[in-house]
Amino acid sequence: MYHRTVPAFLLLTLSAMGCGGGVRRVLLPPRLDLAPFGHVGLARFTVEKAKGSLDELATQRFSEDILAAQPGIEVLELGSVDSIRKRLGESDVGSATAQALGAARGVPAVFVGHLKVSNITPSGGIAGLSIPHLEATVSVELTVALLSTKSGGTLWRASGVMSQKVGGLALVDGEPFFSARDPNKAYVLLVNNLVDYVTRDLRSTWQNQ
Repeated sequence: MYHRTVPAFLLLTLSAMGCGGGVRRVLLPPRLDLAPFGHVGLARFTVEKAKGSLDELATQRFSEDILAAQPGIEVLELGSVDSIRKRLGESDVGSATAQALGAARGVPAVFVGHLKVSNITPSGGIAGLSIPHLEATVSVELTVALLSTKSGGTLWRASGVMSQKVGGLALVDGEPFFSARDPNKAYVLLVNNLVDYVTRDLRSTWQNQ
């Protein structure tokens, strides 16, 4: 009798868990699903109060995040669109620039982004311009938007700001200089974390139910 009741008890327990007694993990789709577009454009991010190739680094990292988060989506990297923006008289990449890009490159939507560097607090000395600080705390804000190239309207927007200590930061004409060709620089990690944060709506997520 003892040996027959144990399996029955276990069966009842498993049945209860299957009927709602346990926790299910459900994969939710991304909040921003790019599948209806098929392909999107990506303009090189603009940068404020910094020199070097921070814009190149952040744009490349953003493209990698899109492709990893939503396989099957094609990203057409458009490079700098400043010439189009200036010709159309826009101070920032806006609706007119987006519509011009759609007509010229055949993309239904385009990602644009802007980096702003601020609050540089050095903790080392400098001997003159272009001489690196031993260390400085740098704050970087990234704003990204997805614009319709048909209407010029904003389909999605995200932003984030992060601060981090950076060693060996150089100044050129009083502004920080960033090189995307040095993967050991601490600001590379800063950019990676910032891009990961603003692209969270592009990724599928697991949720307990």
